[in-house]
Amino acid sequence: MRPLVVLAAFASMAVASCAAEAAQSSYELNDSHFHLTNYVQEGTDIRKFLQIMGDRVGRVALFGIPLQQTWSYRNSGDFAPTYYLQTDSPLYYYSFTDAYIAMAYLSLPERDRARFDPMITGFNPADMYAVDHIKRVLRTFPGVFTGIGEFTIHKEFVSSKIAGEVPSLTDPALDRILAFAAEAGMVVIIHNDADKPFPRKDQEPYDLQQLSALFRRHPSTNIIWAHGGVGRIVRPIENHLELLKRALNEPGTSHVSIDISWIETAKYILATPETTRRVAQTINEFPDRFLFGTDEVAPTDQESYLKIYEMYQPLFAQLTPQVSEKLRKGNYERLFDEARRRVRAWEKANLK
Repeated sequence: MRPLVVLAAFASMAVASCAAEAAQSSYELNDSHFHLTNYVQEGTDIRKFLQIMGDRVGRVALFGIPLQQTWSYRNSGDFAPTYYLQTDSPLYYYSFTDAYIAMAYLSLPERDRARFDPMITGFNPADMYAVDHIKRVLRTFPGVFTGIGEFTIHKEFVSSKIAGEVPSLTDPALDRILAFAAEAGMVVIIHNDADKPFPRKDQEPYDLQQLSALFRRHPSTNIIWAHGGVGRIVRPIENHLELLKRALNEPGTSHVSIDISWIETAKYILATPETTRRVAQTINEFPDRFLFGTDEVAPTDQESYLKIYEMYQPLFAQLTPQVSEKLRKGNYERLFDEARRRVRAWEKANLK
C-alpha cells in the first residue's frame, strides 16, 4: 500500500468524523447492529439507506451477512430460497461480503461515510487463517473498517447448516480472532445463543459457561454480545436476568456489552409489563453496558427499519433520561469512537 494513499484515507476519515460529531446530538438513535444485505447477498443501496436513516438515525454499524444460502435445485427446485429457514440446503462462508461493504461505503461522499462503522464478517471462525483474512481486508481497505462482526458461533438452525466444521467457543481459531481484535482495537459483535433449542429440563446450558470463559480469556477486547443470547426458539433460560446481572457485576466482564437488537429479543423483553420493568431496572443499574440495535436486514423504508425502535418505547420510558441516552446513542459513540481511533492507529503503524 502506497504511503500517500494510506495517509489520504486517514485524513478523509478525520474530516468526516468532525462533521459527524457536529450533527450527532440532533439524532434520536444510533444502530449497533444492521445488515445491509441478506442471505443471498442482496440488499438496500447504501444511498437509499441513508435516506431511510433520515434525520432520526445518526450512526450505524454496517455489515452484510457472512453466510450465503445455497440454492440447490435437488432440494427446492425452481424455488430460490432467500432465507436459511426456507430450505435444507447448506450455508457457506461468503468472503466477498467485506469487499462489497467496503466499496458501498467508499462510494459515499466523505460527510456521509462518517455515519457508518463498517464491520468485517466474511471469515470462518473455525479457521485458524481467519485472522489473516481480517488483516488482508484492513490492508486492502485502509480507513474503512471499525470492527469485526456480527459473526456466529452457535445459532439455532444456522450453525448446523454451515458446510464444514462447526464453530466452537473453545476453538483456538476464535481466540486468535479476539486476540487480534484487542491488538488492533476493533470492537467485536458475536452471536452465540445462551442455550440449545428445546433443551431438556435438566440440560446444563454449557454454551453459557463456555461463553463466559471466552470473555474472561480476552479482557482487552471490547465485545458486544448480540441479543443477550436469546433467539427465535432459544428462550431466556431460567433466571436469565439474574445471571446477566451477576456477570455484569464481575470485574472480569467489564469489557462485554449487550445489544438488545432483533425483534425476537424484543418479544421477550416486552412480553409482559413485569418483564419490561425488570429489564429496564437492569439497564438502569448497568447504564454503560447495553446498546440499542435493530438487526434489520435490507429494509425498504424507514417505517420497517425503525419498527423495533418504536416497539421499545415502553422500555425507553422506564429508563432515566441519562440511561436512555446512553442506550440509544452514548454507549455506541463511546465504543465505536474508541475503535475508530485505535484501528486507524494500528493501520498507520502497520500498513507500509
